[in-house]
Amino acid sequence: MNIEDLKPHAEDATKLLRSIAHPTRLLVLCALKDGPVSVGALQDTLGIDQVPLSQQLMKLRAEGIVEGQRRGNQIFYAIARPDILQIMQSLQEVVCGPAVAAQQKGQTHAA
Repeated sequence: MNIEDLKPHAEDATKLLRSIAHPTRLLVLCALKDGPVSVGALQDTLGIDQVPLSQQLMKLRAEGIVEGQRRGNQIFYAIARPDILQIMQSLQEVVCGPAVAAQQKGQTHAA
């Protein structure tokens, strides 16, 4: 990595990392990496109450990291930016190990 190439983007990178640097926000993004998920399904999957989940979704939405779409009486959230998806895939590989990440990729492509 060339430090000179990073310098003009360091502030933006720091802002992005701050935006996702929260346990609930990371879990939400991990749950969304395979596609849109309803708020109710996020609650069930993550075991997070509606109010704190909504607060974190609102922060992610305000930063342009996720987007919501109403379908009937439900709101589905999805990752809004390809760079966030790439970060989440890399993070999964680093944190969970390459074997888990590869298995998840295989499940995503098989679906």
